[in-house]
Parts: sequence; C-alpha cells; structure tokens
Amino acid sequence: MILTGIVRSGKGNFSYCMEKLQTLCPARTGVALYPGSLDSGLAVSYDLPVKGVIRLEKEAYGGRVSVSLLPCAGPGIQGFIMRTDANADGTGDHPKTIIEVAAQVRLRDALNVSDVHFVTIKVPD
Repeated sequence: MILTGIVRSGKGNFSYCMEKLQTLCPARTGVALYPGSLDSGLAVSYDLPVKGVIRLEKEAYGGRVSVSLLPCAGPGIQGFIMRTDANADGTGDHPKTIIEVAAQVRLRDALNVSDVHFVTIKVPD
C-alpha cells in the first residue's frame, strides 16, 4: 500500500523521546533512529495494522505512553511509522490523518523536502 501525504511541521516531541529510546529502538528495530521524525498529513485517516508492528511499551523505556512502529519505505530509505497509543485512540496530539516517520537519517534532508512537499510512503498491505 502507498500512502501519500503533505510534509508538515511537527511538535518536536520525538527528539525528547529518543533520549529515552536510545537503547531500546536499536534492540527492537535493528537500527538507531535519528532523533526527529517527518510528519505528513494524509487526506484520510490511517490506522496501523495489527500485524507487523513493533511495540515499545512505556514500562520498558520509562516513558509516558507506549509506541507502535510499523516498518515502511520511501525512495531508497527504510523507516518506521511511529504512532503513540494516545494518537491511535484519538486522545493524543495528532489525529489519525497525521503520520510520523522516523529513520536512521534526518528525512527532510535525505528526501530534500520541506513543509507542503508531497511524500509517498510504502507500508505493508
């Protein structure tokens, strides 16, 4: 499945979370993620599938909320859609039309995009 969205500025929360996730993310995903994510606004809501997600439980990293990671890909880049449980149930900072993508690199630089650019993200069916 291909998701298409418009790049938008985020709240900067992921960089704070990455401090706590520095050891857990590589252990669970096999990669160290850049301390920032690329936010993209979709035209429709997107729910992460039940299968294929990697769970980062808040108790495992001392956080306030658990996070689901879904492997995804962009042009030549492997990444992960990140969604907190609060955002998944509608009580978080983002509606389900916003997805946050994290990768080993700063995605804005790697993809040469800024706010209002379109991005495509391939996710498992």
